[in-house]
Amino acid sequence: METNWYNIENINELDSPALVVYPQRVKENITALVSMVDDVQRLRPHIKTNKTKEATQLMMEAGITKFKCATIAEAEMLGLSGAPDVLLAYQPVGPKLQRFLHLTQQYPSTRFACLVDNTASAREIAAAFAAAGSTALVYLDLNVGQNRTGIAPDETAIALYNYCAQLTGLSVAGLHAYDGHVRGTLEERTATSNEAFARVEKMQQSLQIMGYNDITIVAGGSPSFPIHAKRKEVECSPGTFIFWDKGYSDQCPEQPFGIAALVVTRVVSLPSATTICIDLGHKSVAAENELAKRVFFPQAPELKPVSQSEEHLVLEAGAGHSFKPGDVLYGIPQHVCPTVALYERAYTIENRRVSGEWKIMARDRKISL
Repeated sequence: METNWYNIENINELDSPALVVYPQRVKENITALVSMVDDVQRLRPHIKTNKTKEATQLMMEAGITKFKCATIAEAEMLGLSGAPDVLLAYQPVGPKLQRFLHLTQQYPSTRFACLVDNTASAREIAAAFAAAGSTALVYLDLNVGQNRTGIAPDETAIALYNYCAQLTGLSVAGLHAYDGHVRGTLEERTATSNEAFARVEKMQQSLQIMGYNDITIVAGGSPSFPIHAKRKEVECSPGTFIFWDKGYSDQCPEQPFGIAALVVTRVVSLPSATTICIDLGHKSVAAENELAKRVFFPQAPELKPVSQSEEHLVLEAGAGHSFKPGDVLYGIPQHVCPTVALYERAYTIENRRVSGEWKIMARDRKISL
């Protein structure tokens, strides 16, 4: 593969910083994803990474009909895209509950579901939907080691599942088990994921003994995707695959995805004999990681970050470097998902030229609901 595949011929027409997307590479990543499972209906990609109608449409054209999201805006974007089946992987509380209810009313052709992990929230969700003469589809959110949300897959969770199944206004679809933060080699991730999933399977078996036979399990994220892809009855939810990034390309070398989104930046100043400053600050690339792991420049891997502020990133370039103001750099984000959310649009690059725009519609907290 060309080492400079990302170069843009009409780059002088594109201001920086900018987010750029390569649709052909996006399509190749989708094709690779579909090839990794035995049935495309087992795919439920998370759209938190792309947040666009265009990427959603490409996935639907590949036969993907189920999606996962984290915000009401993301869910509405999927509704606007005509997605048939959407899981809001979040427990709606406070005003979000009414927004979720309105979402289901506004887009009746989309089958929406949400998460629940406690009796109080289950009662509130049930009451809101029952009052509207409707029924909320819910998945029980299980804590399988991420210690973020969910209920441990034990007798208490079984009791909660049974409780939800009896409530007017609720319909229980199955179990949600997120282990997307597992780390290490594929062998290490496999061992961790298998150990956690064994508890989910045990819970499923207990529920089946109680008479609950139609239990869908939604599991995993990007690092654990190859593991869950081998489980014949599990719906898999990777998200980053569609654009990929430096973090996962380093962490998950066994996965066949390629970088499909970059940030374009320019040298704006030469603050010293050995440093350069570019227009890629906190507002232009995800900054939650340590300074050295926020962005990687494939055409200049020797550049080392020195400091970053809202609009600037200072890099050590070494004595005698040849950089000058106006020079263009192409950066691979360490974490592409929050980087995408920093931009209101992505510029599409086809045949090495800027060809159009994808609006990052679901970066907003609200679209209409």
